[in-house]
Amino acid sequence: MSQSRQSNTDAYSLILEAIDVGIYKPGDRLVESELAERFGVSRTPIREALQRLETQSLLERDGRSLIVASLDHNQMAELYVVRRELEGLAARLAARHATEEEIRVLREMVEADDKLVGDPNALSRANRRFHEQIHLASHNRYLVQQLDLVHRTMALMATTSLAAQGRGEIAQNEHKGIVDAIEARDEERAEKALKDHISIAFMTRLKQDADKRERN
Repeated sequence: MSQSRQSNTDAYSLILEAIDVGIYKPGDRLVESELAERFGVSRTPIREALQRLETQSLLERDGRSLIVASLDHNQMAELYVVRRELEGLAARLAARHATEEEIRVLREMVEADDKLVGDPNALSRANRRFHEQIHLASHNRYLVQQLDLVHRTMALMATTSLAAQGRGEIAQNEHKGIVDAIEARDEERAEKALKDHISIAFMTRLKQDADKRERN
């Protein structure tokens, strides 16, 4: 990979990670010069990274400025519909194709993540790693690519459903059920378990949004 292409990739990854961890939140304005200074990258790769993120609908125009996009209710619902179907397929394929080592890693992840219940932000990051491990265990590169885009878009939600009271512990139990089904090579049960997991997360988020509207 040429140095120029590497710089473009690095700039894109750096901005994407900053959005993902909440340094830049929905509605925040992104300025080329400020980003270049923050990340120590020249403005050209920053500009190209911003264009790429805009094409992926992770950024949107506000006059002449680019801001981090936000999702309205319909967009969020559409995203969860797609996520539920793709995640379910990943679990089904993982039950079919995952190696014993991959299953062991999933099991160890769940056990380690139990210690993070009570810390929604840390648990959210761990949750993403867990789901990404299932995606990889599907052994389908095209599915992994699509799910990667879905999970990037999830970063546009300002809060995590794992912040809801009691959700962290419940989600961990759901993760255990998913791994049990994958380990048993039960494709139908694995798919259903993960789809149900996503549906419950979506319902939790809807309740969070309803509570927020009521407070405002």
